[in-house]
Amino acid sequence: MGIFISILVLSLLIFIHELGHFTAARFFGVHVEVFSIGFGKKLYSKMIGRTQWSISAIPLGGYVKMKGQDDTDPTLQSNDNDSYTSKKPWQRIIILFAGPFANFLLAFILYLAIAFTGVPKLLPSIGEITLDSPAMSAGLKTKDIILSIDNQPVYYWEEIGQIIQSSIKDDLSLQIKRDNQIQTIVIKPKMISDKNIFGEPISRKVIGIAPLGTIENQYLGTFDALKYAYDQTIDTSLLLIKGVQKLISGAVDSSQVGGIITIVDITSQASNAGLIALLFFTALISINLGVLNLLPIPALDGGHIMFNFYEMIRRKAPSEAMLYQLTLGGWMVLLGLMFLGLYNDINRLLG
Repeated sequence: MGIFISILVLSLLIFIHELGHFTAARFFGVHVEVFSIGFGKKLYSKMIGRTQWSISAIPLGGYVKMKGQDDTDPTLQSNDNDSYTSKKPWQRIIILFAGPFANFLLAFILYLAIAFTGVPKLLPSIGEITLDSPAMSAGLKTKDIILSIDNQPVYYWEEIGQIIQSSIKDDLSLQIKRDNQIQTIVIKPKMISDKNIFGEPISRKVIGIAPLGTIENQYLGTFDALKYAYDQTIDTSLLLIKGVQKLISGAVDSSQVGGIITIVDITSQASNAGLIALLFFTALISINLGVLNLLPIPALDGGHIMFNFYEMIRRKAPSEAMLYQLTLGGWMVLLGLMFLGLYNDINRLLG
């Protein structure tokens, strides 16, 4: 069941991405010859208007085939009014950007749905306390509820770490609730060596507590829900861009690159964890798809956008030889990344 849901999620994300291209292309009067979910042998095909809508055998992507445009032959040109190549560079850029934008928009809508359904938040109730930690020395106990830190109210667990890291004081004053009694405890965090989400070494302050695991849904009004969805979409996009930058620079090991098997596996796990978890992960993958397609790699949307910016600036298109060589190089990079992801997936499966 999980694998079936994973395929549905991936197909939805691909459909939304290609629908963005399709909508923008039709807006500018470009004839779309084929709209396909998947590659390879066509399993189902139907003509709707002048477009052939297809589902193909390999569900690892999709494509919109526009008149006068072909990734397998970047030198293809058509001067007909309804062709992609007859449009101005800025129009082609909008058509190209519309696919990733559709993925960002879908993520925003998913985050909005989560906000209206109720954002799951950990309550600031203490569970496990680390041995010989500042928390144990200060006398904190399991089931204590942290109400404030240095007079800053604490409503959810995530705020505890944020306040501790931002504080410049050596000692912190914690107001807690224990057995329906309010108490004040002074605690001195200690500095430890740790790693961030990219695996880079960092130093951070800790007091040695873990959450009890009590979750409450935070329901947001319309304005707050819109702000939450916007902030989540922007923050996740920037985080993924930062991750790509660190991967390119070598700060993040290439073994962290995951392939289709990892995506299917995690999507399956998310579906088993419940609707909200599946919505969160679907939004994450949607943004990931949008960010990766905007990379300036020929054969991706970002590469084509780069070519069109070049044409706008130089007042002429790149030479056919350059287009062919760069596109061929782009496909080699993409295939290399796909094989790297598959190799890492197999390594993970083998333990």
